[in-house]
This record gives sequence, C-alpha cells and structure tokens, in this order.
Amino acid sequence: MEKIIIQPELCDGCLDCQEACAQIHGTSGILVREVEGSYYPIICQQCEDAPCKIICPTEAIDDESIEKERCIGCGLCMMVCPFGAVVIHERKAHKCHQCPDLDTPACIKACSQRAIAKVNSEKLKAKRQLAHIQKISGTSKGSRRGAELMHIVTANTRAKKALDKEA
Repeated sequence: MEKIIIQPELCDGCLDCQEACAQIHGTSGILVREVEGSYYPIICQQCEDAPCKIICPTEAIDDESIEKERCIGCGLCMMVCPFGAVVIHERKAHKCHQCPDLDTPACIKACSQRAIAKVNSEKLKAKRQLAHIQKISGTSKGSRRGAELMHIVTANTRAKKALDKEA
C-alpha cells in the first residue's frame, strides 16, 4: 500500500504543497504549521480505525475521502482527529485523501525540499526489517565476521547441535 510520508526536518515552510493542493481540490488537505522555527506538514494518516469516520453522524467519511454532499460541517471529525489533519472550510470537512487518481500528488510535485514523498509502506517495512536483522546478526556492511551483536540460532539448528553432541 502506498502512503504519503512527511520528513519535517526537510520542510522549509514555503507552503508550496498547500497551494498546489488547494489549486487542485479547492482547499488544501495538507497544512504546514510552524513551531519554534521548525515547520511540520500535517496530513491525514489514513487511520485504520479512524476516529473521524467513527464519530461522523452522517457517515460522510469513508476510508478514502469525505463525501461533500453528506457532510454537514459539524466539526466533530476535526475535534477527534489526533493529528489535526481535518479542517472545516466553507461548512464542509476536508482532509488529505492521498490523491489516488494522480500518479504523483500535487503536494509532492510542489515540494522543492523533498519533505513529502509517497512510499510503499510494505516495501519500506521489509527493508527496515532486513536492515535490523543484518545489524543484529552481524551480516551488515562494515561488520566483522565473528563479531556479531547477537547470534541467531533457529530451533532446527539447536536440535541438530544437540543430536550431534549425543552421537
């Protein structure tokens, strides 16, 4: 599953992402907030058990977007969003829906600092798991053979060693 990720340490606060999103959708689904001189782009995290979806009295929020015809602009979704990613604009709720109809979302194209990217979350997870396994097993680049941080022994290997000792 592809997901938009944010790297706030790269954001320079130019607001190009907000403007690009607003040009396409009428209002921006991404918000950039400044806190003590640092900038933080905020987007919907597409929660699995989304509180905004659960609390919506008109069931206007589904997994991908908000149905504008059903939205009554009550603001309950905005109040329960743990990320502050839902906004009310012109009496309708808005949030990032990750632009599934575009190859590259406008916010990503507009970001000159590359603080916003779309990644395959499963591939990213697998890559990080592999890096972790290599680190703890001592097989990562730069590690010396025999100087492992941890020796991983499977149940089959332990059983074989026990049998070899008896023989």
